[in-house]
Amino acid sequence: MRSAKFSGNRIIAILKQNEEGVSVPDMCREHGMGHAAFYKWRAKFGGMDTSLMRKIKELRAENARLKKMYAEERVKAEIRQDGIKAISA
Repeated sequence: MRSAKFSGNRIIAILKQNEEGVSVPDMCREHGMGHAAFYKWRAKFGGMDTSLMRKIKELRAENARLKKMYAEERVKAEIRQDGIKAISA
């Protein structure tokens, strides 16, 4: 999996820099990023601070863990059902 070029804290810092009045073209040139990336970040992370971003990251990790746990339990349940069908047949 590809690692991100910009960390969450750096994205927040770039967005704050724009809020302080730095123009988008100047900022994109300075940080070596495209305009589209900036506007996507602003739509996704605008108004967030680093603690909120950290919380979102933790919730996503927990959600992935729970989805994996559910998938494993679902497979076990299907195996049990197949075993019951085989015994009763």
